[in-house]
Amino acid sequence: MSDADEHGYFGQFGGRFVPEVLVQPLQELEAAMHAAFADESFWSRYGQLLRDYVGRPSPLFVADRLSSSAGGATIVLKREDCNHTGAHKINNTIGQGLLALRMRKTRMIAETGAGQHGVATATTGALLGIPVEVYIGAEDARRQSLNVYLMKLLGATVRVVESGSRTLKDATSEAFRDWAASAGSTFYCIGSVVGAHPYPSLVKRFARVIGDEARAQCQERLGRLPDHVVACVGGGSNAIGIFAAFLGDSQTKLWGVEAAGRGLDSPAENAASLLRGTIGVLHGARTMVLQDGGGQVSATRSIAAGLDYPAVGPEHAHLQASGRVTYVGVDDRQALDAFSELARQEGIVPALESAHAIAHACDLARARPRDEVILVSCSGRGDKDAARFALGEPH
Repeated sequence: MSDADEHGYFGQFGGRFVPEVLVQPLQELEAAMHAAFADESFWSRYGQLLRDYVGRPSPLFVADRLSSSAGGATIVLKREDCNHTGAHKINNTIGQGLLALRMRKTRMIAETGAGQHGVATATTGALLGIPVEVYIGAEDARRQSLNVYLMKLLGATVRVVESGSRTLKDATSEAFRDWAASAGSTFYCIGSVVGAHPYPSLVKRFARVIGDEARAQCQERLGRLPDHVVACVGGGSNAIGIFAAFLGDSQTKLWGVEAAGRGLDSPAENAASLLRGTIGVLHGARTMVLQDGGGQVSATRSIAAGLDYPAVGPEHAHLQASGRVTYVGVDDRQALDAFSELARQEGIVPALESAHAIAHACDLARARPRDEVILVSCSGRGDKDAARFALGEPH
């Protein structure tokens, strides 16, 4: 119900709003994407790497102790934290890296917030022999210093962005500027379902392995589909990835969880573009954007760097407008509580981004009977976040 049309629109959202210098590179990317997607050898190589290098399929885990603690419905985790590099991002970077090779690009660039996409891109570059440069905001580089080290260890050049809010928005803007100046030799490996067409569709295709696996695992292990599917939403790739397999199942309710930061009613203190944004254009697409009355992009805040972005993928904007997905907010404190609770109850330390989804799943579970199933995308592991707090950063 929500695939993009030929112009890259999901309903009224999407499109290609870029300077002229990027029109041809995007057209070339779209043509290469369609050719690769029609080539069995491309998918064979992709599948082989997901199996032998990434470690797919990722596990489906019934979180009995967490479910009992919440007191209600059964919570089931799709364990993307078990992937090589510790998050769902590697599914996308492996696919885009193979596409870069097909297009004979000699360099890959990426933006990153939480650092997981940067690490995944650096990992893919090392695997495939492609030099990588990663843009990260200075504030994110500070709070994700472990991942900055890992990117460098993997051979990537890390470009720290000091402009603007020094977060994901600014890193993305710098990556776009780089690509505009070097598109002939450079492949821009975007990390989420954002940006100009065809990027939202490209990233979705590589992310949907999450949902396709989870759907089959639920039917095999549980004998049924879940009643609810929950995922955190920043740009929105892990959420689109798991939602994609369930969009046609009206009996399964889909929930996207945005970062409420310090409160939804406090300007510049959250990153909830669907709940508090208005229609605008950012980084090449028409979507929901946190902006002021004059169209200037607003400052954002979230304890989770990967959710600290003032817009959202256009397909999410469409899914909200159509009513197929319900979007809610979880604040910093709720996410931190869920971060600790999952660790204590199940021995799983989630990324703070994923902890937003865990928090809402626990709230849902309390209000639902035991025989209902809540499937949660545990999109990444929390080593990067635990390191921050172990070093004494305030919660």
